Amino acid sequence: MRLFLPITTILIALALLIPGVTQPVLSMEGKIDKSKLAQAGIEMLADEGNQNTRNMLMMISSMLGLDKLEGEISAYQKTRSIWGTVNELADNKNYLVAILVAFFSIVIPTIKLLLQLFYCALKETSFKYKLGKVIIGLSKWSMVDVFVIALIVAYMAGNANANSEDLLNVHAEFGTGFWYFTGYCLFAIAASSLIKPVVKTS
Repeated sequence: MRLFLPITTILIALALLIPGVTQPVLSMEGKIDKSKLAQAGIEMLADEGNQNTRNMLMMISSMLGLDKLEGEISAYQKTRSIWGTVNELADNKNYLVAILVAFFSIVIPTIKLLLQLFYCALKETSFKYKLGKVIIGLSKWSMVDVFVIALIVAYMAGNANANSEDLLNVHAEFGTGFWYFTGYCLFAIAASSLIKPVVKTS
């Protein structure tokens, strides 16, 4: 009965990890103001040294009402999950980063939770003590998965800023995957506090 709570906590953490990895973590959308876009077009067409051309284009723009345009145009939209980010990194030939993100945000958390589950089912044997050492070793990496989420947010924000050229208004919001992954982190921490492996000292 005393194992019911830690086992339940582990199972919930595992259940939350799957959508946390596969569902969108962050959505970013960039919109350009139509009047700013028209102004940028004039700046591109008019040579800096040719003031007459600039004045003529500004006059035409004013006559056509381009300087009074209202509304925005969607120019950049990206939604990514952790797994989607791994695939994108691999597609961009950032293989090492893709492997590290997958390893620390998918492989290590899954292995740790499964080992904790296995640990709860074992009787007191020397193997259980050895498994306890492994779990303690993996627990040292417990905050890396949170760091990975921060890296993904920074990565997507950097991509958006690189495409902005001061015209793009970027709006970002967390997706359902972020909240699932946050829930996984909380339950994983709770599981680690409930399961304290006993390690033999010689």
